[in-house]
This record gives sequence, C-alpha cells and structure tokens, in this order.
Amino acid sequence: MSWLDQHPEIRNIRCGAVDLNGQGRGKRFPVRFARKIEEEGTRFPLSVLNLDIWGEDVEDSPLVFEIGDPDGILRPTERGYVPMPWLQVPTALLPMWMFHEDGAPFPGDPRHALRAVVERYAALGLTPCVATEMEFYLVDDSEGEIRQPPSPRSGKRRPGAEILSLRALDAFDVFFNELYDGCDAMGIPAEAAISEVGLGQFEINLSHVPDALRAADDAWLFKQLVRGLARRHGFAASFMAKPYEDYAGNGLHCHFSLLDREGRNAFADGSFAGTPLLHHAIAGCLRGIPELTLVFAPHANSYERLVPESHAPTGICWAYENRTASVRVPGGSPMARRIEHRVAGGDVNPYLFLAAVLGSALTGIEDRLEPPPPIEGNAYEQDLPQIPDTWEAAIDAFEDSAVARRIFPPELIGNFVMTKRQEARYMAELTPRQQLELYLDTV
Repeated sequence: MSWLDQHPEIRNIRCGAVDLNGQGRGKRFPVRFARKIEEEGTRFPLSVLNLDIWGEDVEDSPLVFEIGDPDGILRPTERGYVPMPWLQVPTALLPMWMFHEDGAPFPGDPRHALRAVVERYAALGLTPCVATEMEFYLVDDSEGEIRQPPSPRSGKRRPGAEILSLRALDAFDVFFNELYDGCDAMGIPAEAAISEVGLGQFEINLSHVPDALRAADDAWLFKQLVRGLARRHGFAASFMAKPYEDYAGNGLHCHFSLLDREGRNAFADGSFAGTPLLHHAIAGCLRGIPELTLVFAPHANSYERLVPESHAPTGICWAYENRTASVRVPGGSPMARRIEHRVAGGDVNPYLFLAAVLGSALTGIEDRLEPPPPIEGNAYEQDLPQIPDTWEAAIDAFEDSAVARRIFPPELIGNFVMTKRQEARYMAELTPRQQLELYLDTV
C-alpha cells in the first residue's frame, strides 16, 4: 500500500526541488495526478534551480537564452511523500531532483552535488553519519521593527534572552508541541529543544543518521515546517544569520563521524586523540573553510554574524571541546569521536553545506593532510588565519577555489557565483529594513 493510499485525506500535492539558494521550486497538483508524477516526473526548466534570491533569472546565465532555456525532468527522490502540516488543507510534498532528458543527473542541482560526495566516500568503504543543530528566532514582525512575540500563555514579552531557560520554552509550549508532532509526521528526527542566547532564539538538534542526503532533507524540511507553523501561530520564525544587531546570530552546526564497512566509527580508536583518519578530515575541513565560506555564509546578512566574540567562529582553527574554534571535537566517550563544523549560519542551503563540509573533509583524507596543533583557550584572542569577513572576498575565493573544484561540478560553481554576484549588486540598493524583509522569511 502506497503512502497516499494510507493517507486518503490528502487533497493536493506539491512537487519540487531545492535551488542553489535553498528555495523550493515546484508545482501544485490535485492529488489525482500523483501516480503520473511518480512514474514520469514533471518537466521543469533547468534554469529554475539557478534563480536569484528573489526568484528572478540570473542575467547572462548560460542556462537561459544561450541554450534556449531547455527543460529537465524532475523525478522523485528516495524520500517519498511527506505531509505539510502547516497548511490548512491536507497536503503532501513530494521532494524531487533534476535530471537531463537522457537520465543523467543535472550538475546544477545541489542534491546531486551532495550525492556525488557520498558516493566518493562509499568507494572508500566509508559512510558519513551526520547530525545538524538548527537555530532560529521566533519573531514578531507585524509592526516594522522586529521583536520577540508575546507569549501565547501570558501575553507578555520577555525583556531579554534566557539561556537554557525552561520558562522561555514553556511560553511557547503549544507551538513546540505542534512542531514536534509535525516532525514525527514528516519523519524528521527532532531531539531536545533549548532556549538559546538570543532574545526569542531556540535550537533543536536533529539526530545522527548514516545518510547525508537524508540529513540534508531533514534540515531543509525542518526549516519549512518551523516557518510555516510559526505563521499559523501569528508570528514568524527566522533562520537568517543575524536578525538582531545586538544578539547572537543563528548557526547551523554539523556533527559527523565516518562509519567503516562494519559500521564502526572510523574516527575512534579508544584514545582521547582519535584516529589518523579523524585528523586528516579535520585538516581538510580547515583547508576548505576560506575557499568555501560562500557556502557557509551565502548572503549579505551572513557576514554580520561572523564577528569576534559573538558565538560564531572567526579564526580558522580546531580544538577539543572548545566552542570558540571553527572546527571542534566534542567531548564525551572516546568511542563517539566526531567533528563539529561550526562556521555555517542558519541561512545556508543544507545540501551545499553538507557537500562542502563532507567534501572538504574528504580532500583531507585523500591527501593525508595533517592539521596544526589544536588550540587551547579563547580563539578570538589568538593570532589565527581568519575566515573571509566580506561577501565579496568569499565570492572571489569560491570562484577561484581548487577545493571547490574537487567537490562541486564546474557548472554549479559558475551558476552559484553568478547568482551571488547578482544578489550582491541588487542588495547594495536596499535599505537595512528592506534587506531584513527579504531575508527574514526566505533563508
């Protein structure tokens, strides 16, 4: 029995893929067309996966007039249908990805880029086991300046942030209950929720899964769910990197280990230090950071988060159990050794993000790189190589990156640079308020 047979209440479906900016692009169909879409897919312009953040064509894109704006075929991913509980009418989403007419994967699709990295690991007998930490703000944007929404329980607004506060969680208990119910219905492995360091900021961790594609799906679907449910409750949820000038930004941290053919953690040997493979992967991550920052910080607002002493890393370094480092090896059992990559903001495309993290680690493994010694103490106070601190520098570094060329197809690199340069040109014409309105709901 199919998923739709088990859910006769579904009245319509959405089908679509994720573009380079992390935006869902697709179509709405009455449910009677579902079988046809499952079997045949649906035609879609290839250029749609390379629109700018406003959803406009990128000027001079080779996918548009140069080759006649041809169609590709969107086909369902292995994820299958998921409900969309934030909508009033029972609706299902069918995640898809793009192929050419001859069945070849479209290299401009970010999900295919991540799949290619995973396949390279598989050729080495390794499987990434991945988890993400999802930070977001709940925001009242109804009256111009943003602020924390009033508690549905008390009607009061908190005067400041409350780190790890149970009271802050309780204030939005109905929202969080619906959020966890939605995660269960969508197959998103949500774990603990905490109140974070910002005003109205929260974090929910998604469990480790031995499937990087599913982890990226989970992160992307989680963002849609959180934003949709928040609007149903009369406020907004935002993953933008820095919605408030005076509070910490939203990060999207990735934890990963590598499983060998027997399912054992290839980073763990029972020692505190971990295996040589762990150190090669750390070295690859460090080498990749300056050239891949555009993936980790893809928008103008992203660089407002990457400032010293703001709970976001600025120095390129690694450490054991040290949250000021950009790459951290968390504590706990030596048999659970893993890497936490802490650079990315909440505004990233999860597919490009995991491809960049896992891909850079893989280059370190392939080249048998050795990292510098781990730092101790406050990374902000040390003389370290720095993460690019401007959007323009990050765009240039990505365009010229040898590391990026080992991870991403040249078509995707070119398309991503073009959409970022167009966004940068247009963003320069907007006021801070207009930038906030653009990014608050979209990223």
